[in-house]
Amino acid sequence: MLTTPEFTSVEGAYLALLRLATEDAEHHIAARGNEASEILGVGFRLTDPRQRLPYLAERKVNPVFQFAEALWYLAGRRDLEMIGYYAPSMRASSADGIHLGGSAYGHTLFSPADGATQSPFDQVIELLLNETDSKRGYLPVFAANELSDRDNPDVACLAGLHLLLRDGQLHMVCNMRANDLDCGLLSDVFSFTMIQEYAAVQLGLRPGTYTHFIGSAHVNDRNAERVKRVLDEADSRPTVPSFAFPKMPESTTVATIAEVLDHEEALRRNEVQYSADHIRNLGLEPYWQQPVVLFELYRQIAHDQTATIDPDLLAALDPGLRWLMARKWPVCAITPDGSVR
Repeated sequence: MLTTPEFTSVEGAYLALLRLATEDAEHHIAARGNEASEILGVGFRLTDPRQRLPYLAERKVNPVFQFAEALWYLAGRRDLEMIGYYAPSMRASSADGIHLGGSAYGHTLFSPADGATQSPFDQVIELLLNETDSKRGYLPVFAANELSDRDNPDVACLAGLHLLLRDGQLHMVCNMRANDLDCGLLSDVFSFTMIQEYAAVQLGLRPGTYTHFIGSAHVNDRNAERVKRVLDEADSRPTVPSFAFPKMPESTTVATIAEVLDHEEALRRNEVQYSADHIRNLGLEPYWQQPVVLFELYRQIAHDQTATIDPDLLAALDPGLRWLMARKWPVCAITPDGSVR
């Protein structure tokens, strides 16, 4: 009998865990000075891992960061320069001001270890191509030596990802040592399900279920008011926004990720400016045009700091991403007389 709660999208799981941690908390902790309500040993399953974004006006999810972090992982990077541009708060977790450590999950997953010729991810893909029912497709991330330095500012929250090929689908089980339910959970599920779908594409499979287990699931006291607003919104909204997240193209390879990130870097450094037509003619699949549109919109917000955003770029976004951008940055909400909201 399945005992892990099932949800069709991350939004349902997020709301259920917020309620559990705020209404039925088991403990109140103050790890490293962060006071929080905590529950131990919880999890959920997503039946459709592509539904990886919540649509809650009070939460104001940032889809620019979501894509940036997922691509940063998929490229196997650990540089602070890129990810710190989208999330300046992550700079505090760097020991040297240049790289991130434990939280650079992609570097652990997609870069060969010392003396190895393949990354752990590539080894698991090769394993599953040759042994379809294998139980060995586990990708460990947390390492015991991360605890040897008591002052380590960046210990991995992700213990590991388990890829399981069953009945023609690629399932993933994620094990977290800890998850901030209001902040980290949403970013983690977005990125990890992107990794799952990317792996499925490399294997020529459909993504199956995504299962997420957490050792310490917590809500920080400093976020309690926002969490209350989110739960109140979920209880009172007359309709629930619903947008289908598109399917990753079967043509996606490591070269695709590198090409998208080339455009990201040029935009982040404000070396180029793209129109909607320019992006449509880059030679990228429509799916991968979407993050480039987001990065250009963020370039306009971060560098141009104009009072208006190019409406053609907003119109080029998938409806769900447009909905999120309008709520995260009001400048991206265009009024009814010329606009897309």
